[in-house]
Amino acid sequence: MAMVSFVDETTAGERSAEWHLEIFEERLPLREVIRRRVFQEVAEHNAKDGDVFRGLVQPTDTERTLNGFKLRQPRRVDPEQQAASALDAFSRNGYVVLVDDRQVEELDEVVELSRGTRITFLKLVPLVGG
Repeated sequence: MAMVSFVDETTAGERSAEWHLEIFEERLPLREVIRRRVFQEVAEHNAKDGDVFRGLVQPTDTERTLNGFKLRQPRRVDPEQQAASALDAFSRNGYVVLVDDRQVEELDEVVELSRGTRITFLKLVPLVGG
């Protein structure tokens, strides 16, 4: 069993608070790691039934806010739809994933997970004027 740490960063220097997720397998494809991360953040959002979603990708019908994505109407977020959006964003180079400072480039690449594994999601911010 591994207690995996997740952190989101942007190329503009922004960084989220680190959070943890227990994963029982020692090896998983990156696709499954992303899926579990997204399912966890959606479950936490839906449990508190708020109108601001803090997650890897923006749900449809939302506005970007300082602290996350504001849902135009408070509603439950669909974890399957969010996972599909997150996997699509990775495929379109919307973010890169670093596992203990090693970039994982393919969704089907298997990553080693152990106690203390740190996974960074580096969101790529488009350059202005270039």
